Amino acid sequence: MTVSNMPDVNRQMCPSRVVLEHVTSRWGVLVLAALLERSYRFSELRREIGGVSEKMLAQTLKTLERDGFVHRDARPVIPPHVDYSLTALGREAAEQVWGLARWVEQRLDEVFGAREKYNEAHEAHDEAPRPDGRPEAYAKARTS
Repeated sequence: MTVSNMPDVNRQMCPSRVVLEHVTSRWGVLVLAALLERSYRFSELRREIGGVSEKMLAQTLKTLERDGFVHRDARPVIPPHVDYSLTALGREAAEQVWGLARWVEQRLDEVFGAREKYNEAHEAHDEAPRPDGRPEAYAKARTS
């Protein structure tokens, strides 16, 4: 493989961008993290994650299954019994995003402090946005 053909997520057309988006999406991260603990049935996983709609969870699981991160085990019984678990590839990815999630949790105070400083610094300078989303100062400058 030549250097120009190496994956580079900064390139607009790099296929790794799509996979990265799937793994790091809001629900993708939470599904992978939950499945690190054990396998789950759909309803159990939905309760474990909290706040995800059935539609979004189903879509996320299907995407992660398609990418080879999640294994879907459907047992032919009545009522249907489907378990979701991580593949070896999924476990590797889940460990990476779990590390990031833990880091975020450990740094929340710093993040909230930075937000507060930012808001205080910009509060005096920023004007309330107009209905079209632009500050009054922007509208005045455009008409002068």
